[in-house]
Amino acid sequence: MDRPRPRIFRIPNRYLVLILLALGFLAARIYNPVLPHIQVAPEVVFTINLPIVGIFAWTNTMTAMVIADVIMLLIAFSVRRSVRSGSLVPKGFSGAIEALIEVLYNMTESTAGKWAKKIFPWFGAITVFVLIVNWTELIPGVDTVGKIEIAKEHGNPIQQVFGNVYTLLPAVDHEEVEYDEGMFTLIPFVRTLSTDLNFTVALALISVTMTQVYGYQALGPGYFTKYLNFKALWNFFKNPMGIIDFGVGLLEIVSEISKILSFSFRLFGNIFAGTVLLFVIGTLVPVLAPTIFYLLEVFVGLIQAFVFGMLTMVFMSQAMMGHGDH
Repeated sequence: MDRPRPRIFRIPNRYLVLILLALGFLAARIYNPVLPHIQVAPEVVFTINLPIVGIFAWTNTMTAMVIADVIMLLIAFSVRRSVRSGSLVPKGFSGAIEALIEVLYNMTESTAGKWAKKIFPWFGAITVFVLIVNWTELIPGVDTVGKIEIAKEHGNPIQQVFGNVYTLLPAVDHEEVEYDEGMFTLIPFVRTLSTDLNFTVALALISVTMTQVYGYQALGPGYFTKYLNFKALWNFFKNPMGIIDFGVGLLEIVSEISKILSFSFRLFGNIFAGTVLLFVIGTLVPVLAPTIFYLLEVFVGLIQAFVFGMLTMVFMSQAMMGHGDH
């Protein structure tokens, strides 16, 4: 007996794909794709006048952060509910999360040994959170739905869709038009958090700072001798080669600072470049082609989240081991 083929709304999948392609072509013909204004700094959605702080600017990446926090909390409550249900083998989404956590913990245990239980929460939390943040760029409406304001530098004409809903139109001769009273720009309500350098730098600072904290907790004050080895410098006349050990310690300080830069710009650069790529491809070939690059961004977001978390775990494990343990 043949199994029934999967259907959505009782429509065979092949016909559903054809219908969506036809609707995509129709939408592209009615409303021509527009390359949005690209800028590095996040856009301000609204401002709040707080009593002590003063004027506080709420950016669209802050909205993305709140969304990512809510998603992560929902995942945590979902897994907690599944564990408390008494089921020995979690199924569905909870089972997938359990498998991911198990893989991450086994990697931490094989690398950090006895320190695995202390390092794993950072490894797991950073990996999962950055993964959620990176994948928010795949949600429809992110970077494309927002409020329209009069352009300050470059802009596009607009067209009313219905009511107070408008869409941008391509600029004259497919080039951005210089500021004019009738030119507008789009301020997205939500923008991918990883494209905000403030977030990547903050996460890098947390990673590097906690690495130093755990190193001190594991090795005590002697941990900082790898940065400032005054003992080797003091015994210079007995062992002139000790000055090399002191110089290596100074290089370790430079290395820790470079970790902050590499953490920050690796994540920011890859996700920001992917967002720009989706903008360009969606403008040039609005139908079918963006699907390929969306799949690419799924893997890029996964890899970047894993790399950030993995490097944090490795650096923490190295800091908590003495030089004789390496």
